[in-house]
Amino acid sequence: MGSFQRHGGNQAATAARLGCRPSQLLDASASLVPFGPPWAVRGPLLWGALGVGYGELLRAYPDRSYAGLCGGLARLHGLETDWLLPGNGAAELFTWAARDAAAAGLSVLAQPGFADYARALACWGGVWMPQPLTLQDGSVPQPFPAPSAGEVLWLTNPHNPTGALWTRASLEPLLQRFALVIADEAFLPLVPGGEAQSLIPLVSTHPNLVVIRSLTKLYGIAGLRLGYALGHPERLAQWASWRDPWPVNGLAVAVGERLLGDPVAHGRWCRRVQLWTGREGAWLQRQLAQLPGITPLPSAANFLLIRSEHSLVPLRQALEQRHRILLRDCRSFEGLGENWLRIGYQSHRNNRRILRALRQELGRSM
Repeated sequence: MGSFQRHGGNQAATAARLGCRPSQLLDASASLVPFGPPWAVRGPLLWGALGVGYGELLRAYPDRSYAGLCGGLARLHGLETDWLLPGNGAAELFTWAARDAAAAGLSVLAQPGFADYARALACWGGVWMPQPLTLQDGSVPQPFPAPSAGEVLWLTNPHNPTGALWTRASLEPLLQRFALVIADEAFLPLVPGGEAQSLIPLVSTHPNLVVIRSLTKLYGIAGLRLGYALGHPERLAQWASWRDPWPVNGLAVAVGERLLGDPVAHGRWCRRVQLWTGREGAWLQRQLAQLPGITPLPSAANFLLIRSEHSLVPLRQALEQRHRILLRDCRSFEGLGENWLRIGYQSHRNNRRILRALRQELGRSM
């Protein structure tokens, strides 16, 4: 992809290029909660790193059925365990969704959109067509613009990178229109009121629907790679037969089981995250709107787009080199270009740091 990345969060490579330590970087290119994981997980991770406890966990092969993790997910979503399939992050599950999609026919991908769907389809020679989206205020639920062609629909709710939140009412009729609908809800648990728009309640009555979620963004554990799919048991059993025997490592499974073992604690965590998303998002959008030369696009998610009439590549580079702040280069999103950047929300203190750096660099350019 040349000088920019398909994903945010590439701290090691950026730190090596800048001649600093990864810990010196403020990474707002990846959209994770800035205060995870919970202490219930940090303690066992620390003891495991010291070699105390977790020894047998690291020595033994993981349970291939992931019974404990699937049990927690089943209780969370009110489904039987065979309706769930853990994965090595959502990205691994996109690969198997794409195998189904390639066999089903033409895929429709909203543009601008996440590049990983096209990457996954390319693994199987899948063909796709773009569905251009009108960029709009994404801070309130929006109706999804129904495509006019294709057999497979890939959608992200909330949409990445625009942050638009699609209404379930506008998505449900599409389950009658498409042979397969793949709904990426990786960011939905972070959105205030977002669960009301989820398609998970429709999975049990629509065998052509697959919903893919991630625990890594919600809990700030992207390094562990942990996601899961919800879909018809026959489809998920087929996916499981295609992939490696142990795609999810034992440490990730143990962390997932601990995170989901207490439904009350999980709900409390989700409420904390959603409060942070709503509070920091509204405040950051107001502050960015006051800066010269850029316009923020309101978002329901824990990230937002900013645009300019001019290239923002020099601004992004200046923030990296002079301030050690990473923003997401948007040239990897089809339909966007160098006039766009995406900011993942941080703690209030670090959001202030981003704003100070932006003011300083925008002031230099005027």
